[in-house]
Amino acid sequence: MTLDIDPNSLIHPRSYGAAGQPHEAWTQLRAQAPVWLCEPDNYPSFYAITRHADITDISGRPEVFSNSDGIAFLSLRQLEERKTGPSPLAQMRTIIEMDPPEHRDFRKVASGFFTPRSIGRLDAVVNECARQHVDKLGEEGECDFVELIAERHPLRVLATILGIGPDDEDLLLRLTQQLLASDDPDLQRKAENREQALAELGADLLKLFNRVLEDRRARPRDDLATIIAHAQMADGTPMPMLETLGYYLIVFTAGHDTTRNAISGGMAAFLEHPDQLARLGAAPELARPAVEEIVRWSSPVNYMKRRLREDVEMRGVRMREGEDLVMFYASANRDETVFERPFEFDISRHPNRHIGFGSGEHFCLGAHVARLSTRALFRELATRIEWIEPAGEAALTESNLVVGHKALPIRYKLRPAA
Repeated sequence: MTLDIDPNSLIHPRSYGAAGQPHEAWTQLRAQAPVWLCEPDNYPSFYAITRHADITDISGRPEVFSNSDGIAFLSLRQLEERKTGPSPLAQMRTIIEMDPPEHRDFRKVASGFFTPRSIGRLDAVVNECARQHVDKLGEEGECDFVELIAERHPLRVLATILGIGPDDEDLLLRLTQQLLASDDPDLQRKAENREQALAELGADLLKLFNRVLEDRRARPRDDLATIIAHAQMADGTPMPMLETLGYYLIVFTAGHDTTRNAISGGMAAFLEHPDQLARLGAAPELARPAVEEIVRWSSPVNYMKRRLREDVEMRGVRMREGEDLVMFYASANRDETVFERPFEFDISRHPNRHIGFGSGEHFCLGAHVARLSTRALFRELATRIEWIEPAGEAALTESNLVVGHKALPIRYKLRPAA
């Protein structure tokens, strides 16, 4: 089958920075080739999986579709760089790169902290954080919404959960950006070459994690950092050091950038659909379904990679053991067979079976925190905005894994806090 699709648009970070998520290509693939062998330039080939049903099926069979080789699809250059020796980052193991039963054992370390009941105690903190950040906007003016609000609000919430002080917030922000936007020239780590940049970034992250780890082991507190520092395995032994550091890595990085991009993507959607912002302002109780629609619409986690552990046939396509496939969550979240009017932004959408937080074994551990944080911020914004409009050209991050805005200029007028 010949399709009029540029395979580079599906995976090249530069393409995402220039044009965003390739929804036209995904729509064509869902209709004509939902399991498609993609052969982009400067990347290995992979199977692009674009339908909701197939992604949920794959996510429910980790014994066949494995995470253990990593969830990011690397370019040929990145794969070659890894041959020179493992960086400090590569040595850390995270739960998102583990298969059952190991994954389930490590997930239990923090799962109790992330239950809705446990997270509910953060309501007052999150609401106050949202109010403080909106207050910083002043009554009227212009700003980059990403810089002042989208990245700062979830950062403060996450830092509170982890017991990180305000003095370390800028460092935490800079390191997470350098890690998850390593292909973006505006955000990537500057060094003589990528290998050196990754080594230096890994060393800085290890230094930060070790400092937090040693502090919580010496002075336990009521926070997630202490839970991780004192974690034990099912047999009563301490959690190994590389896995402990990996836990900090995944909580620090994935917990912030995904929520930041959902918030900036939500504001971009409201700027394009001001009627939906007015609805939320008039009915703040819509904040809960609004967050689900924001996550569906923006899909900050664009994809996850899996590697086949055996031969599999799917929709008439034979895939072989050892081959890679890429599950495009953002495509599944516009699947016409699941969502009515998938290309309409509707904050009261029901049902909303999006998979923006993943599916199966690796459903996002911090989904309740992300929802709480995003809900509080948009409820505060929507009830205080008198008017808002774009104040310049938005810019997208050159990243294919965690996607979204790196700049979103706005002009606004706000009401005082109630």
